[in-house]
This record gives sequence, structure tokens and C-alpha cells, in this order.
Amino acid sequence: MRLRSAAAALPSRTVTNADITDLIATHSADSFTGDLDDALRKVDYYLRYAGSASRQWLDQGERPIELLRDAANSALERAQLRPRDIDLLIYTGIGRGFIEPGGAYHTAAALGLDNPHCFDILDACMSWTRAVQVTESLFRTGEFRNALIVNAECNLRWGGVVFPHLFRMPRLEALESTFPAYTLGEAATATVLTAEDNEPWEFRFASRPDLAALCNVTLDGYEGYCEPSNKLAANGVGFFTSYGFEMHEMGATDALEVFDRLEVRTDEVSALFTHASSKRYWQGMADKVGLGDAVHHVYDRTGNVVSASVPTAIASAIEQDRLHPGDRAVGWVGSAGMSFGAFSFVF
Repeated sequence: MRLRSAAAALPSRTVTNADITDLIATHSADSFTGDLDDALRKVDYYLRYAGSASRQWLDQGERPIELLRDAANSALERAQLRPRDIDLLIYTGIGRGFIEPGGAYHTAAALGLDNPHCFDILDACMSWTRAVQVTESLFRTGEFRNALIVNAECNLRWGGVVFPHLFRMPRLEALESTFPAYTLGEAATATVLTAEDNEPWEFRFASRPDLAALCNVTLDGYEGYCEPSNKLAANGVGFFTSYGFEMHEMGATDALEVFDRLEVRTDEVSALFTHASSKRYWQGMADKVGLGDAVHHVYDRTGNVVSASVPTAIASAIEQDRLHPGDRAVGWVGSAGMSFGAFSFVF
């Protein structure tokens, strides 16, 4: 399998850390219990500590499907393929407009694809990585030749799972479960994979379902589908709840162990692409495995773009001439679930 191209489309509205604290101040002024100014200083400190500077959000009139179409058209052009050449389309990630049918069908219609096999893969921030692994397996059946993996991680719309509810901070202690929401950006990506002879991909995964309560967006009636936990729906049913500090701390050992299982020499790795949950955290992890100089960050300018993190970083590295044909690259992701994944491929 070969990664023929990757493209990312970002919305036009630039949101800085100062904009985030201003939003919290505006929406919390009438309800916050305690010293709001002190809380805002802490939010600003944590954002800067994580390496955040800005992120892109949809501006008025912009639509996720338009970003997705731009990314897909760019990826197809770079891969020198036409829409009718795609025989497999996978929609991944959290950002979506449909529970039924899969977002892949509406995407195929919007892109004018000619009767591809369509389905969705939903595995939080691991979604894109899982989709790539599934694609490789399907290529081995000989039934598919050209695959397009897409996502539209646009989760900051008014009335959505984040905004404005989580910007109404009731007290300082709420940061424990709301801070990751303030790091989010928006992006759509498209990745073209083709069934070609190439260096084999290597995937390694690990799961920690005992940590499943640490990051969730619940649905009505969720209580009947899980074991009880006081962390679930801590910010309300239907709203993003994420204990990001605890996730990074609890997941570090498992993330390092899954990376160590890769059969790859670090001195042969030209680029490392990680989940964009914190620049500081993943730089530290990259340093620990000897790839500190190879990691390609996007977090400081895109924020956490969820399952779009790795393909956005790959697209950025290609555009900046930091990833070339024949280069060995590694991806490394930690995700809600919790799950951990590391993979290696030759571009």
C-alpha cells in the first residue's frame, strides 16, 4: 500500500489563546463562583504551557462539507486520480452530521464519486489510523485499488458538543474536565491510498478500556450502555467531557510501550507525526524515543484537530518539503478509549 497524497483544509477564522480566554470571560461572567480573573490566567498559562498559540474555526457561512471537498479535490489532484477512480471511501472521526447513514455516503454524493464502497470508522482520535489499517487489509483482498479516507473535524459550532456550553465555566475546578475543549481547532483532511507494491506498513495497537471514562461525548440513555462512573457526562449529557491532564499522565507508559513494539530503527525515520493534543507533551515523548528532531508539529497553529491531527501533519510536511518519496515515517497516537497506536510506512 502506498500513501499517494494527503491534503488538509482549514477554516478561515483564526482564534488565539486570548480569544479563548475572552470567550470564557464573556460566557462565565454571570455564573462563575470564585476569582474569574485568576481562572482565566490559569487557562492562558495551561494553553501556553501546552504549546498552543492559535487554531482555526469555521467563520460565518463556512461549511464542513466545503472544507472536505477542497481537501479531497486537492488530494485527488496530487495523486493524479479522478473521482471515478476511487472504489473505497471511508469517513472517519468525531465531527459528523449524521448517525444514519454513515457520513461516507453523503461525502461520496458531494464529491461526485462513482459508486464507491462507503462506510464510517469511529474511534475517537484514533479513527484515521484505524481507517488506514483497515484499508491495507481490504487492499489485500484484491477487491480495491484506490481508497480515499476523509474527515471533517468541525466541532465548535454554536449549540454543539463544545460551544458555548463549555465556555460557561462555573468554577475553577471545572477545568479538570473542560480544559481540552479550549485547545480544539477545526480541519478537514483527505488521504489517498493505493494498492501498490511498496514497503509494507507496520501497525501496533494497545487498548486500556479501564480508562474509557476519561474522555466522552455521551448520548441520551448512555447509562444503559456502560458501567457507571462519576466522570461520565460530568459536563452534561451530550457535551464533551475530557480529563486531559489525567489522560496524558495515565497514558504515557502505554504510549511508549506501543511505540517500542515497532520494528523500526529510529535513525532511519525522517518524520514523526503525532496526535495534536499538546506540543509540549508529544515533543517530550519524541525526545524519549530519540525522534525529537523528526517530529512535525501542527498543534501550535491548528490546535487539537482530533482525528485530523496526523493527516494534517503529513500534508503540512509534504507542503513544507519535509517529507519526500522514499522517506521512512512514523505515526504515533493516543486516543480516548483509551487506545494507543504507532505505525510506520515509507512515503
